[in-house]
Amino acid sequence: MTRQGGLGRGLGALIPSAGPGQSGLTTIPLSALDPNPRQPREAFDEVALDELAASIREVGLLQPIVVRPGAPGRYEIIAGERRYRAAARAGLEEIPAVVRRTGDEAMLTEALVENIHRSDLNPIEEALAYQQLLDDFGMTHDALAAKLAKSRSTITNTLRLLTLPPRLQEQVAAGLLSAGHARALLGLPSAEQQERVAQRIAAEGLSVRATEELVRQLVAGADAAASATRPRTTSTPYAHVQDRLSDALATRVRITGTPRRGRVVIDYSGPEDLERLLTVLSRGTGQDLLSE
Repeated sequence: MTRQGGLGRGLGALIPSAGPGQSGLTTIPLSALDPNPRQPREAFDEVALDELAASIREVGLLQPIVVRPGAPGRYEIIAGERRYRAAARAGLEEIPAVVRRTGDEAMLTEALVENIHRSDLNPIEEALAYQQLLDDFGMTHDALAAKLAKSRSTITNTLRLLTLPPRLQEQVAAGLLSAGHARALLGLPSAEQQERVAQRIAAEGLSVRATEELVRQLVAGADAAASATRPRTTSTPYAHVQDRLSDALATRVRITGTPRRGRVVIDYSGPEDLERLLTVLSRGTGQDLLSE
């Protein structure tokens, strides 16, 4: 049996249940689901699917897919075919799904936003809810911030928690690691470093401020070691663009070089985060990202 829990209740705590003929959250047998025939993606990364399936077996599927009614007794997948395929690999017989009916998109979006306000969510559940609105309901960071009466940076920083290694996400969800500590860990470039520092937080009882200072020291030490072995480059004149891209992509972005030529480096942590970045980057032009 798949172990449920670990990261909390997920979106089942937020979306109203679907009754007969209604939109909302329900559970649907995988045998009753049909892939979207207009699915633009033709190939799915087999290794990434296996990794997601392993995660589903460990902690369950926390993000429901989005479907609409098809033939009698059947549903067509609108969003989440990758989750559907991974759930089948994990051996699940049924899957949580949001049923969307024609004309109901605005209602479902408003209901989800309203329930985010009302529910007592841990930071990971909150981040998953934000991601669901962005991915499956087409919202932007600015629109979500406006609806929730939060700053755009709050939305972005909460979403960045989903780039942490799964083990650290579980610790945040269980209250063993605070969101402040977790955000400090995001300043480290690798999952291995993040997990090592998380162990020190637990063992030494480090405060958030002490953790931030430790992260700064580790990054400064790594940068100093790297700069000693590479040619000096001109600092980027595009620091403001770098910051805006970091916010838009919810990850660390570095721009190096000169006005004539340079390099953009985008950090990611694992196949899931890379897939998220590809989705964000494919949504529109660079100007769209900077104005989102």
